[in-house]
Amino acid sequence: MLYWLTTLLDGVLPEWLMAIPRVLYQVQFRALAAAVLAFALVLFFGKPTIAQLVKFKIGDSGLTDAEALQRGAASKKNTPTMGGVLTSGAVLVATILLGDLGNFYVNAGILLLLSLTAVGAADDVLKILASRREGGRQGLHSWEKLLFQLGVGALLSYFVFRHGDTGSGQDMAHVLNLPFQRTTLPGGGEFNPSVWFLPVGVFVTLGTLMIAGLSNATNMTDGMDGLAGGLSAIAAVGAVLLAMVAGWQATAQTLLIPYVPGAEELSVLGGALLGACLGFLWWNGYPAQVFMGDTGSLPIGGLFGYVALVTRQEAVILLMCGVFLLEIASVVLQVGYFKWTKRSGQGKRIFLCAPFHHHLHLSGLAEPKVVARLWIVGVLLLVLALASIKLR
Repeated sequence: MLYWLTTLLDGVLPEWLMAIPRVLYQVQFRALAAAVLAFALVLFFGKPTIAQLVKFKIGDSGLTDAEALQRGAASKKNTPTMGGVLTSGAVLVATILLGDLGNFYVNAGILLLLSLTAVGAADDVLKILASRREGGRQGLHSWEKLLFQLGVGALLSYFVFRHGDTGSGQDMAHVLNLPFQRTTLPGGGEFNPSVWFLPVGVFVTLGTLMIAGLSNATNMTDGMDGLAGGLSAIAAVGAVLLAMVAGWQATAQTLLIPYVPGAEELSVLGGALLGACLGFLWWNGYPAQVFMGDTGSLPIGGLFGYVALVTRQEAVILLMCGVFLLEIASVVLQVGYFKWTKRSGQGKRIFLCAPFHHHLHLSGLAEPKVVARLWIVGVLLLVLALASIKLR
């Protein structure tokens, strides 16, 4: 909105009065400003929001299906949840104020943010109502949540594909960008003829799985104070850089990656996400004063998948979100192995408890130490992911 107002007033106001507002033309400045604004919003509204959540008794029930975790979960009983309203709200406000609302990718990102925040809030509310009825922690059924995520992801992927389709059959936004493979030739950004372009079906399917998969993976990681928020902030740094690189033609050609016109504006959305996650850590660090809940974790993960889809950097995003993938993989392996071994007798487990951060905790590591070490792994994966861009 501020960017739009600047363009509207340019040429109308005196030159000396436009000197400062013109800095908003620089997407780098707006990305950094979005991070600062989102951080300030979460910090400022954190305390009153937590107070309101406590007032309306929107707190964790302290129940869990895993017997090994019951003691730890009970100690966090009545801690307010649905803190994701802070992160999603801050990202929304910062993006609207500082993003280019005439940019398709920004508007689609806002739509994804609102959609996944809504389904996450519905899940959290149902869990809270169930706990008050002493009916356990059941919120939305897994298939209901997954169906919604897949539907939103498919629609968004289709329209992103159509937006990048120039009709030439040589669209950089549709190139299959793989590790250890050169996507473009040095120089004029011409395509490497050995690379296959993605037909709409593959593009939409891949985009759908990225959005839904990372959304659920981030949700699985949200089980310890500060864990999901810290890892999300780390990955958001990478999302900002990828958006800028993909949207700047000279830089994209230098790095031999797809150039996607307009993608640089997603760095404002990524910057807002970075600031919101850092601000949330202020309230969610051990011991947590508020939990993120599905209201926050689902849209955060979905936005990472969306940035990967737009920039055509799925492999890079998956690497920098490696801890999220480890967490959801541990759950899939644990459940699958238990059901498989139960067919021939008593079910067995690979981990002491899943997701993996609970396994580390039950192995003897204190919760803050588990979180800190996974943050370190997240930083290392971010460095490796960004370095992999040059491995062509």
